[in-house]
Amino acid sequence: MTATSAPRFRLSRMLPRDPAQPHRAASSLELFFDLVFVVAVSRASAELHHALAHGEFAHGITSYAMVFFAIWWAWMNFTWFATSFDTDDWLYRVTTIVQMGGVLILAAGIPQAFAGNFTVPVIGYIVMRFAMIAQWLRASRSSEGPLRAATVRYAVGIGAVQVLWILFLLIPSGPLQLIAFIVFALIEICVPVFAEFRYQTPWHPHHITERYGLFTLIVLGESLLASANAIITAIDEVDALGPLIGISVLTLVVTASLWWIYFWPPHHRAITTFRSSLRYGYTHYFVFAAAAAFSAGIEVQLGVLTHESHLSAIAASLTVSIPIAVFLLGVWWVAIRDNADRVVNTVVPIGAALVLIDAVLPTSVAITAVVMVGIVVTLVLRPPVARS
Repeated sequence: MTATSAPRFRLSRMLPRDPAQPHRAASSLELFFDLVFVVAVSRASAELHHALAHGEFAHGITSYAMVFFAIWWAWMNFTWFATSFDTDDWLYRVTTIVQMGGVLILAAGIPQAFAGNFTVPVIGYIVMRFAMIAQWLRASRSSEGPLRAATVRYAVGIGAVQVLWILFLLIPSGPLQLIAFIVFALIEICVPVFAEFRYQTPWHPHHITERYGLFTLIVLGESLLASANAIITAIDEVDALGPLIGISVLTLVVTASLWWIYFWPPHHRAITTFRSSLRYGYTHYFVFAAAAAFSAGIEVQLGVLTHESHLSAIAASLTVSIPIAVFLLGVWWVAIRDNADRVVNTVVPIGAALVLIDAVLPTSVAITAVVMVGIVVTLVLRPPVARS
């Protein structure tokens, strides 16, 4: 290509990608983007562990839910945008890296957020969101008709909500701040509905579900790493190795089982319509948050074992069993339910309930591991079924 025919500023037109493109896979930039989010997820999980270990359940869970919303929503918005408009030119890359900078700012402010000060996390979040506005405005310049209108509505909707988050910083910490967060978060998640209610941006089912699967792998891997490091640290602090070995086995068995269960169904079948794509995307908030919270629960269990935490055995067990149950029910709801027979659709929810009940039993660690293995065995014996 000659210099006279080169695109202006060497930028590509941000045209919509083909949703039927064969062999569409995650790009190296998308994978790099995910890795930065692991920093924020790790900080949120560590702060959750600290709060739970001190018996601050309401405060810890509420703060974790608020912080994780910002992490999840910023990641999800970029992911769905990229599946439709990824040009991979220099401006697209730079704008994406700016979003990654916002993630790091958010991660740096997570300890302050758990202390009630959301200034730094909100600044990081707004950096990410304004970079996303720039992406949507750029996409609007290359779009026409209903698609252009959808991209403009995204930019306007995201921009309007950022004003609310700035106002959020003026609200004193307490119940009123929590109410404002819930209201503003609901408005935030309504932006895609507002933007696409007449015309949907094109998404690639295999690509988008691969992106969710890769992020699930990263979160499970981070959770396994955090748990393993905590177990290694506890070796010299426990009175007996038996309980520590039990927790170690539980960590590996449960993490492997969660991986197996998540990747059992064909996820691309779950986003065939706009409504189903919203259900899939929004439910993953609970799936991702539960996967990250699992390591916090393991660390709480270890804290009780090493006498660093004075929680009751039941309370400590619940910090593990609740994330497992939430993960199971979330994946079952969005991906397994429509691809399974009656046996699987009975075993998975019952397994989630049994995991919760296990928390009140004296051998909860062993029983939870057996339940998870039982679910996996059922999935092996009952492959996914195609629904008409």
